[in-house]
Amino acid sequence: MPPAAATNLGYTPPDGGWGWAVVFGAFISIGFSYAFPKSLTIYFKEIQEYFSVSYSEIAWVSSVMLASMYAGGPVSSILVNRYGSRPVVIVGGVMVCTGMALASFGTNIIHLYLCVGVIGGFGLAFNLQPSLTIIGTYFHVKRPIANGLAMTGSPVILSTLAPLNQLLFDSFGWRGSFLILGSIVLNCCVAGALMRPVNKSIQPKTIDETSKCESEAEEHAAAEDTSTHADNLQTEDQSESKGHSFVQKFIDVSLFRHRGFLIYLIGNVVMFFAFFAPVVFMAPYAKHQGIDEYSAAFLLSIFALADMFIRPTTGLVGNTKWIRPRIQYFFSFAVTYNGVCHLMCPLASGYTGLLVYAVFFGLAFGMVSALLFEVLMDLVGAPRFSTAVGLVTIIDCGPVLLGPPMAGALVDYFGDYKYIYYACGVFMVVSGIFFFVMHYYNYKKLDEEHRKSKAMETRNSDEAVQLKMNQADRMMNETDE
Repeated sequence: MPPAAATNLGYTPPDGGWGWAVVFGAFISIGFSYAFPKSLTIYFKEIQEYFSVSYSEIAWVSSVMLASMYAGGPVSSILVNRYGSRPVVIVGGVMVCTGMALASFGTNIIHLYLCVGVIGGFGLAFNLQPSLTIIGTYFHVKRPIANGLAMTGSPVILSTLAPLNQLLFDSFGWRGSFLILGSIVLNCCVAGALMRPVNKSIQPKTIDETSKCESEAEEHAAAEDTSTHADNLQTEDQSESKGHSFVQKFIDVSLFRHRGFLIYLIGNVVMFFAFFAPVVFMAPYAKHQGIDEYSAAFLLSIFALADMFIRPTTGLVGNTKWIRPRIQYFFSFAVTYNGVCHLMCPLASGYTGLLVYAVFFGLAFGMVSALLFEVLMDLVGAPRFSTAVGLVTIIDCGPVLLGPPMAGALVDYFGDYKYIYYACGVFMVVSGIFFFVMHYYNYKKLDEEHRKSKAMETRNSDEAVQLKMNQADRMMNETDE
């Protein structure tokens, strides 16, 4: 087991107990948040024909939903900080249900953008971020494992929803299916009820300890484990945060001066242009090649099963003493591997080739998803994680919104899906290489800062010892006189 990372939470996370019930609740809510937009792609071809719209126009349904989920991050962050995770997740489940019910009465594609995309997307935002945040309050040493298990909810639910959606469509059409899906997603309310706030057993502080709060924050920022990677600017920002305005109180803009956070943010923006489009167009791509509807839906199930297998495995590997201290490299590899899979996809011929691609893509996608928020918490630390997620998600909503429609435009222009996978592969490989290079630089700078901090502590200790010796000598001289 790797050494526990130092925390600045003010209490010791239980790393178990009711935390596993919370992980189960997060498993459900995170699962619906990520799987729901992907599973709706089963209906795309039929809805496209029903409303007589183009490939890029139908792709906006999932794009708006995913972008709204990301754009709602800061709002969700503020609500979680104010009310806690439990009520926010319950409200999110009700919102998604309402959006799907209203969408079932849609008369044009704009109606679906608003109901499924905006209302449903914001509901998913209220499911996603509280689930990620509360895991960080219950777990510390076992946090990569807990995150990996919770993130496994996405492939498990996707592997169930993909064939279920095809069955619902054949039985009830897309309107009836949307009503039934709205009722199914109410399970998120049950998941939210499991998210009981952690019992923070804070040790009482003496007056001396209270007067040293600011210095403790600096000591934690210089801890050896990389999960609290924070440079000197971060500790200065913490001491100045008391005078911040209302907005800065909830949205920590000082993160934009945090080196690790900026690396993560820039790489993510490039990556998310290509992250969801290959999944969104997997079933339509198969149907375009003449594959029947159920076999096309089965591709999503195979993708989800591979994804489901790799997520907890990635969490276990990421928690080992060899990987966790340099977990950013592991994440960089996962992103690059994702891009290589997309570049190889057009070379796959027939249904068998697509099955092989679905397996390898599922493994690659699951690795990235299992590490996506763990590496962010590793960079900024648990106390700033909620705000960091909010900032990342609202910025990422731009590429998430534009990625699938841009991919659909490639199909409209070239008449072939393979150009989607070429473009997405290039974006992912570029992002992975960027992460490799910049995290190498970041780790090098952190090591230098750690050595300087140790040298400063040693020098201060030597000076203190010398000062005491001088005082003792003066006292002896005064006594002799």
